[in-house]
Amino acid sequence: MNEQDRPARPRVGVVGLGAMGLGMARSLRNAGYDVGVHDLRPEVATAFACEGGTAFASSGELAAAVDVLVGVVVNAAQVEAVLFGADGAADRLRPGAVFVMCSTVDPGRSAELEGRLAEKGVLYLDAPVSGGAARAAAGELTMMTSGSAAAYSVADPVLEDMSSTVYRLGDRAGLGSKVKIVNQLLAGVHIAAAAEAMALGIKAGVPAEALYEVITHSAGNSWMFENRMAHVLAGDYTPLSAVDIFVKDLGLVLDSARPERFPLPLASTAHQMFLQASASGLGAEDDSAVIKIFPGIDLPEQAGI
Repeated sequence: MNEQDRPARPRVGVVGLGAMGLGMARSLRNAGYDVGVHDLRPEVATAFACEGGTAFASSGELAAAVDVLVGVVVNAAQVEAVLFGADGAADRLRPGAVFVMCSTVDPGRSAELEGRLAEKGVLYLDAPVSGGAARAAAGELTMMTSGSAAAYSVADPVLEDMSSTVYRLGDRAGLGSKVKIVNQLLAGVHIAAAAEAMALGIKAGVPAEALYEVITHSAGNSWMFENRMAHVLAGDYTPLSAVDIFVKDLGLVLDSARPERFPLPLASTAHQMFLQASASGLGAEDDSAVIKIFPGIDLPEQAGI
């Protein structure tokens, strides 16, 4: 699309500047938006503003200044606080503005949020994302969205500039979150399986670098093996996505299946592995640190340590 053919950009804000939210805010800034931001860590929002953009002291102040507010917080409790907590966004968003909910939450909770905001004349998009921090910063996320045509009509330019692919899965909230739940089942199981496989190979005496090279060029490879086991090889467990994220997300997977009496044996096992890692004090480390639950293996150390 030629620049002169583009519709006027909506005013946009991002709440939550973790690894994903910060990348998304940067991708929007790179696309030409004057991005407003808020984070519970004022120094993070201020640092973003120093690079270009505007920091706001609360989600409510930010909401009053934008047409599209993108929420990229950790869980449903934080979404609740952003919208309905002290100086929350729900009462400050103008009628016809859109809240884009990118967190991984229970699909029923997402549908409930859509209804509560509708009472205030505010539109809502269920829009969880996948792709990781690097793709977030590059504006190449996959977005699993559902919501009303009116919400899309306002938020479409923002969705387009944050992502490489926007899937429209239905006209009501919850469907996007259902697909994200399935994605997180696969992601969590794949990380757990990758860690188990790498741990077995190391225990058997295979050099970790050689094992990684062979598997990433063989049928047993997965995106998660290639991505997360690279962290293990580097001995770097800086959290891009933490162990405790998969404690939460796989818990949501299991909760969603329970009312259907639907068995999830692999998801259950992976959840227990992440729980064990968290209980061992690894909850804040990168999710690849789940490999540390396996005894008797010598893991690579980070260079310089």
